[in-house]
Amino acid sequence: MEGRGDPMAAFSKRVSSTSLTVLGVALLAGPPLMAAPPTAAPESRLADLAPTAPVMSCADLAKVDLSGVADKPVHVTAAAEVTDGKPAPYCDVLGYVEPAVKFEVRLPLNGWTQRYLQTGCGGLCGRLGIRTGNDMGCAPSQKGELALASTDMGHSSDDKAWGADPQKRVDFAYRGVHVTAVAAKALIEKYYGRKPRYSYFAGCSDGGREALMEAQRYPEDFNGITAGAAAMSFVTQNTFYHGWQARVNVDANGKVILGPEKMPILHKEALESCDATDGLKDGLIADPRACPFDPGVVQCKPGQDPATCLSAEQVEVARQIYRGAHDAAGRKLTISGPLVGSELGWPGVQVPRTAGGQDIGSRNFATEVVCGLAQDNPMPGSCSLNDLGFDSQSFEKLKVLHAVYDATDPDLRRFSAAGGKLILWHGWSDQHISPLNSIAYYRAMLDVMGPEAVKTFARLYLFPGGSHCRGGEGPFNVDLLSAIMSWVETGKAPHELIAYHTAGGEPGPGGPGGPRGEGGPSLARAPGLLPPTAGEQDRSRPVFPYPLVARYTGKGSIDDAANFVEAMPEQQLPEKFDWYGSSFFTPGYQKW
Repeated sequence: MEGRGDPMAAFSKRVSSTSLTVLGVALLAGPPLMAAPPTAAPESRLADLAPTAPVMSCADLAKVDLSGVADKPVHVTAAAEVTDGKPAPYCDVLGYVEPAVKFEVRLPLNGWTQRYLQTGCGGLCGRLGIRTGNDMGCAPSQKGELALASTDMGHSSDDKAWGADPQKRVDFAYRGVHVTAVAAKALIEKYYGRKPRYSYFAGCSDGGREALMEAQRYPEDFNGITAGAAAMSFVTQNTFYHGWQARVNVDANGKVILGPEKMPILHKEALESCDATDGLKDGLIADPRACPFDPGVVQCKPGQDPATCLSAEQVEVARQIYRGAHDAAGRKLTISGPLVGSELGWPGVQVPRTAGGQDIGSRNFATEVVCGLAQDNPMPGSCSLNDLGFDSQSFEKLKVLHAVYDATDPDLRRFSAAGGKLILWHGWSDQHISPLNSIAYYRAMLDVMGPEAVKTFARLYLFPGGSHCRGGEGPFNVDLLSAIMSWVETGKAPHELIAYHTAGGEPGPGGPGGPRGEGGPSLARAPGLLPPTAGEQDRSRPVFPYPLVARYTGKGSIDDAANFVEAMPEQQLPEKFDWYGSSFFTPGYQKW
């Protein structure tokens, strides 16, 4: 296939050289994370690591002394074998790092192949849950050979006032994930008599923010990181973005204007307007940046059945949702609203989940952050989303905690120097977090570090039709875990990834849902999370590192990845965006 050489060579040619000045960030080289990789097994493209047996009983882990492991004492509260565990039996360890960072660690009873995977926690977290996603076809994960861990990030979701506690803020912002990694690795060493050979982190949404926070603040914690749909601009994302989506969709009486029953109408017309912008009409919008869609085309005409169109008021709401939060002069308060093509994911977020409903998910997502977590001094109990102003004064007030919660530092030279590898990924139809955030961050990495340096350790993948973290109309079921493991363990950088769409699943949203932005609708076969069984795959498509795109050869089925090749996009589209937080994507802003 043409162009299968250096995946970034063509891009590098059109990127001007950039200054490598570091703004207030010390470059601490430190010891490399990785030794020379062992020989890879040809069939797996992963290192051939011998299984390691425990050297002590699971129950005895409850008695180990970990008081000096982390910055504060670590306590194990329970350790018990789970013999019916999936996909294999494991030792389940519960504990916490003082003052209150709870963690769960799962250690295989048999067949541990010296790998550790920590998974992110989405929404505002506040609970324990280990979920391995994007691991379809990853043998160590599917066979239960990985040591696993996750954390509640230092607070409980039942505690509605936790955002007023400075320690809990810090634990949620960055400390909780780090001390969990430290504690988990110590438990692994105790249980197996050796440290993990390779350590990985995988997260999406806030888990993607956590992933980037690790690469930026603790560059030696993990050898490989996958960061999906990262809520990297946490403060503005959970205030202005969701706050705007909720506020523009209610009338003067507080009643919802635009409901979920109008989404298929809006989405159908969006596809009609933009599907063919890449030269192929396939039911997917390849790059919404190239799509000048105006929802006015679905406004009801005189005599038209109102069930088949949108009222003038509903059209204006849709325009404001796409446009995103802005001040009275039109200056953007977020990088963008949801992009064209995301409409089927709006129910439960921008619009109620059911027709006639009045509960807009974005209101729930934003209120707790607006009134507490994002305030330097939490607001009184009477605070509501109506207290949020869409103006420069409100932005200046809320951006104070950008230095604590946000993960937008593009200078990852310490992570790269330690041998770390990073895969950024995002669905183009993400209704929760605009993929323009990932593009802007990657662009900032190129500007700060230079394209040649970036391509040695980082890739960005964008999935047409992919919703938030999972699901959507496009192929979004992909084995990112094998890709990052192969890169770390054998030095083989990922290039073409094959993504699948699973038939029979719900085409709408994944990711945040539920009362605190987590869980989402239950999908029998959630693309991106579960391996499809025979006969369920109805579409496959290659995805290449940004800015490369998949182009149809003109022969064969458009649902078969084999009939696509890599290509440079035909037009250069924006990678930098003018909004109040444009300066966020620079090094050296963090506070500890």
